[in-house]
Amino acid sequence: MPQVPIWLCILIAVLAAAACGAVAFFAGVNHRKKQAETVIGSAEQEAKRIVSDAIKTAEAKKKEAVLEGKDEIHRLRNESERELNDRRKEIQRQERRLSQKEESLDKKLENVESKENAVDAKMRKAEDRLKEAESVKKSQIDMLERISSFTVDQAKDYLLKLLEDDLVHEKAIKVMEYEQQTKEESDKLAREIISLAIQRCAADHVSEAAISVVPLPNDEMKGRIIGREGRNIRAIEQLTGVDLIIDDTPEAITLSSFEPVRREVARIALEKLISDGRIHPTRIEETVEKARREVDATIKSEGERAVLAAGVNGVHHELVKLLGRLRYRTSYGQNVLNHSLEVSYLAGMMASELGLDPTVARRAGLLHDIGKALDHEIEGSHIEIGVDIARKYKESEAVIHAIAAHHGDIEAKTVIACLVQAADAISAARPGARRENIENYIKRLEKLEAVAASFDGVDRCYAIQAGREIRVMVKPEVINDEKMTLLARDICKKIEEDLEYPGQIKVNMIRESRAVDFAK
Repeated sequence: MPQVPIWLCILIAVLAAAACGAVAFFAGVNHRKKQAETVIGSAEQEAKRIVSDAIKTAEAKKKEAVLEGKDEIHRLRNESERELNDRRKEIQRQERRLSQKEESLDKKLENVESKENAVDAKMRKAEDRLKEAESVKKSQIDMLERISSFTVDQAKDYLLKLLEDDLVHEKAIKVMEYEQQTKEESDKLAREIISLAIQRCAADHVSEAAISVVPLPNDEMKGRIIGREGRNIRAIEQLTGVDLIIDDTPEAITLSSFEPVRREVARIALEKLISDGRIHPTRIEETVEKARREVDATIKSEGERAVLAAGVNGVHHELVKLLGRLRYRTSYGQNVLNHSLEVSYLAGMMASELGLDPTVARRAGLLHDIGKALDHEIEGSHIEIGVDIARKYKESEAVIHAIAAHHGDIEAKTVIACLVQAADAISAARPGARRENIENYIKRLEKLEAVAASFDGVDRCYAIQAGREIRVMVKPEVINDEKMTLLARDICKKIEEDLEYPGQIKVNMIRESRAVDFAK
């Protein structure tokens, strides 16, 4: 059998494979087409079902919306009808109220008109009566003028004079009552406070002298102090500014000077020279310088002691020195430093009793006479100098005002200033504290009597009890009992304005009425 070529076999296999592939392709295409048609048919059916369901759902929701709209319309219609009914009722109520108010206003207008008519009638009647009263008054005034022989102006003057006399009488009685009541209360309280302050304050009653006496071991020492041709005594007097009085007084030399510090320096220097025995100008100069330094140290220590004793803190060191200088100053023989301490104690205790700050009162009392430390060096009164010094060293306004007002040069506007005034008067007025020149004393009494005698209605007046009381005898036909009280007050004011005096002065008014007749 003949052999088939290989290439033919391959060709036949290829063709057979292609034919099989073609058959298989067409068979797959037909199968997929059938599957696609089947899927499309089912999808269309599903779409139709969905569309029909959507239509049914839409129709149901439409019906529900229509029903809800109808319900809302019905509800809104009901609410609007209710509101209209309520408004209609409110309008009806307001109409009824307005009608009632109109009725009441009409009634009130009727009442007002009736009252106005009644008032007009009364006014006309009152005017008629007023005219009648005026005519009656005029007739009565004419009748009174004929009966009394007084015109209207004369009668007014007469009544005013009677009223003035009555008022003077009543005023004098009231003044006496108030003065007596106030005096009793204030005197009781003042006596308690002042007596307590005086009891608690123990002060010396020693008056300072204006001269110093230096004892000598023997009379021969007088010659040595005088020196050859008086050179020693001249040197002492020139260096100290003190007059040495060497007279027949045995074993004593008198130092005289108006300035206490100089006198103290001279006393210490002279005592040292006497104890040393070497007396010549060079030694005198050295001793005087040592005595001056010793006095300066004493001044400082005395100032510090005074500040400590008064219980005052924060005082400027220059003020402390000035306080120490007051140790050698006197006023009417009273030591000014001791006086200042006494015023400080008294003012502080009275302030404590009154519930005030005792520290400020003690400070003001201690510094109230600080100007006397420089009044012989600076022009002006010790009050002006003290105010300037206190203001210079930054003292408080309360202390400055107390210094300025403690002698009454200005009105005391604080309680502290009044307390310092009272304490100053107590310290200066107590027996033995001060002495006074007999000529000044007599002049003061004469001036006191002249002030009292200068008033109208005063018959005689006498100053008694060392000028602490003035007795005034008045003319009974000029001054009655009511005017005595007013006259006493006027005399007191005049004395306060014109005189300077320690403490207080009592004005004692005396009115004596006598009736004299003769039996025949």
